[in-house]
Amino acid sequence: MQRRTFLGTLAAATLCGAASPPLRLGMAGLEHGHAAGFLARYRDSKEIELVGISEPNRDVAGRYVKRSGLNWSKIHPTLEAMLDEAKPQAVVAFTSTVGHLDVVKACARRKIPVMMEKPLAVSVEQAREIERASVESGIPVLVNYETTWYPSNHAAYALAKQENALGEIRKVVVHDGHRGPREIGVQPEFLAWLTDPEKNGAGALFDFGCYGANLMTWLMDDARPTSVTAVTQRFKPEIYAKVDDEATVILEYPGAQAIIQASWNWPFNRKDMEIYGRTGQVLTVEQTGLRVQLAGKPEEVRQAPALQAPQDDFLRYFAAVVRGEIKPAGLSSLRNNLIVVEILDAARKSAETGRTIRLT
Repeated sequence: MQRRTFLGTLAAATLCGAASPPLRLGMAGLEHGHAAGFLARYRDSKEIELVGISEPNRDVAGRYVKRSGLNWSKIHPTLEAMLDEAKPQAVVAFTSTVGHLDVVKACARRKIPVMMEKPLAVSVEQAREIERASVESGIPVLVNYETTWYPSNHAAYALAKQENALGEIRKVVVHDGHRGPREIGVQPEFLAWLTDPEKNGAGALFDFGCYGANLMTWLMDDARPTSVTAVTQRFKPEIYAKVDDEATVILEYPGAQAIIQASWNWPFNRKDMEIYGRTGQVLTVEQTGLRVQLAGKPEEVRQAPALQAPQDDFLRYFAAVVRGEIKPAGLSSLRNNLIVVEILDAARKSAETGRTIRLT
């Protein structure tokens, strides 16, 4: 009862406002490579108080103590110990994908909201268990994608959905990936589970295919595709012996199609989207750029307007959800990401069997 009263008191305040004390935040795991970027950006932020970190691998924890200036006293060997001793208001998860379910279950038992790195789960069964824990405990569960915070994606969405400037959406093409996790030099603990099909779900298919599934589900108003067809390949078996490094997924909808190209073989890093409507098109260029062509007009190069808080930053958004200022929706929402896992699971089955998978 005391905790609900505390959160209710904060609900009227914004994260950026002087009335909002820092969010007491816990970190579940350090084996996800994005943990390093998170700590570099937020460790000394006035918006949060990092009260505890769980990491069972002492060698991994030690590297973060040395590199990121963490205090050993805040690092706990188990998630349960961190939650019970540090008592965070919210938790961000940086475990392997297969570890997300255990994080959500532990936090659900203590009524602590969770936001994890993409994707939600390695299977539909795991995703539904996460949903069940969220519903029964009443905690929000969110998923963080880098591309959720790109102004270019939101400007493209506005043109297509809010302004109806493109006409009916007919085709969406999404490209995501890089040269490969080993090639770009990810941390050894990150590489170990990224290349383990049990812990990652697949290779490039799950690592980068989730971005396109997330964006297309958003554009389709959380509608499931009617079918999923996928082809995966392994161009570098000497490096990625157990998982795919190349994946192409085709999603069919009534009146529309999506092509998701996920790869650990791009010559350069890329995260971009193309939306083609009946009368116009928009192509995103990195985080802020757009190429727009509408009926009867030449192509324009535009800059997307900056996003407004709390929609501009994943931790700011998460804090607003925890404090009851907004409800989860869109790209970060559990509803969207349950469908994302259905798509990825069907794509994996399609690639394994060589058949199109129909979704009901």
